[in-house]
Amino acid sequence: MTDFRDIPHDERDPNPWLALYLDDSTPLPDHVKAAWLKDSSSRSRQFLLPFIRPVARLSIILIQILKVLLPKRWAHSKLLHRTLAFSMNRFVSPEANWLIMRHFHLGSQILSFIGANAPTPVPTQPLAPMEIDDIKDELFLKHDLNLFNFVIRLNTSLRTHGQHMGPVAEPNFGMLCDPPLELAAMPQGRLNILDLQSAIEIYTPVYQLLLTDNDFWRASNSLQLDETVAIYAAKILSSPEHLVMLNNKHPLVPLSTLRAGHRLVLHGLSTEMLHCLLMRMATGETPLPSREIAKTRQAAGRSPQPS
Repeated sequence: MTDFRDIPHDERDPNPWLALYLDDSTPLPDHVKAAWLKDSSSRSRQFLLPFIRPVARLSIILIQILKVLLPKRWAHSKLLHRTLAFSMNRFVSPEANWLIMRHFHLGSQILSFIGANAPTPVPTQPLAPMEIDDIKDELFLKHDLNLFNFVIRLNTSLRTHGQHMGPVAEPNFGMLCDPPLELAAMPQGRLNILDLQSAIEIYTPVYQLLLTDNDFWRASNSLQLDETVAIYAAKILSSPEHLVMLNNKHPLVPLSTLRAGHRLVLHGLSTEMLHCLLMRMATGETPLPSREIAKTRQAAGRSPQPS
């Protein structure tokens, strides 16, 4: 792991990665931020991504045309996930693999947090892969399905019981933890150099090719739910801070699949930041707004009424 604090500061030539690492305006744990910035500053991202991105987007257009000729239900999900696991094991950088694997854990924990603190608790189906080969169990597809199924179950239950999401004075944070994944355990072969953004740009047209049009569009549109999930958390905690740095909005305006790769990276970063905020509140590092509001209301209720 690069220790960005060891980078010397030259005022005539300041290092942009050092500035981003030291900046505390975005909520990220230091070890996650270090991995993210090491991946972002890699030669792969600097020299390969500018060539990979236009080719990947052209491929999305061509595959969309090809899908017109293929049977509507044509798909090979198991082949897709075996291909993803193979390439992650052999070509993707340790930092990128670690961040991808963390994402399944964090996304599951955030949904569990919302489900446990909703007025009508909603069960979830957590995904917690411990090694890259676990991806073969159609994990990416299950991740997308879990999100939509959760939103549908949650809101169906709220409507049935005439309830709405709202502040919880003492939220249940018991499901939150730092995923037990070690960066050192990720594959570190000579060819494991592909950065996160380049890998995702390559995977997006492969995902499109080996899934049905319906599955691919659903996966792309799932990125629009970042704001939805953040609003749920903000309502529980009475904290608009949880809407910070969201870029995949608005959920009612689907975007083109051409930028799905870039939006997926933003989705991963938003998930990391939301999880970090929840962890800070769980440990008391950040004051819990809903608790403060409850105390204020309780104090106001005890105040003598004017005659």
